[in-house]
Amino acid sequence: MGSHASSEGRAAIDAIRRIVQLLRKSSRESEMRTGLSAAQLFVLQQLRAAGTPLTPSELARRTLTHQSSVSAVVRRLVEGGLVRRAGSARDRRRVELSLTERGQKTTRAAPALAQERLIEAVESLSPARRMALARGLQQLTRQLGIAGEPPPMFFEEAMRRAQ
Repeated sequence: MGSHASSEGRAAIDAIRRIVQLLRKSSRESEMRTGLSAAQLFVLQQLRAAGTPLTPSELARRTLTHQSSVSAVVRRLVEGGLVRRAGSARDRRRVELSLTERGQKTTRAAPALAQERLIEAVESLSPARRMALARGLQQLTRQLGIAGEPPPMFFEEAMRRAQ
């Protein structure tokens, strides 16, 4: 960032830094308290909040992520005995996800997550401001050359490397 950077540019970068710091702090707290990444805990909390089994696509909508990203997280939760994957009683072609007893217990003891606060804050913006924010961030990711792939859930890629 050169000395000719605009005050608006600095304000935008500072805001991004604050958001990343909040998410990183929340992720570390989640890992220390539960042994799970913030992404894994977020998925568990969304399953708990639903109250009924969800399909992978329904879970992706609830977490505001791409189905491939949420599926990678779910796979680790199933392997860890926190989530149950089963065929639907109504339609065997349909896969449904639900919490195991261990998953329920984990969500009850879990800390609040920054992802929830971030989603609530974005949703509280007026439709026009949400659209402007989305367009501005999409343009930024295109300019950075990172717009092509489905994004992982927050800090999940760091947890995968650690394992």
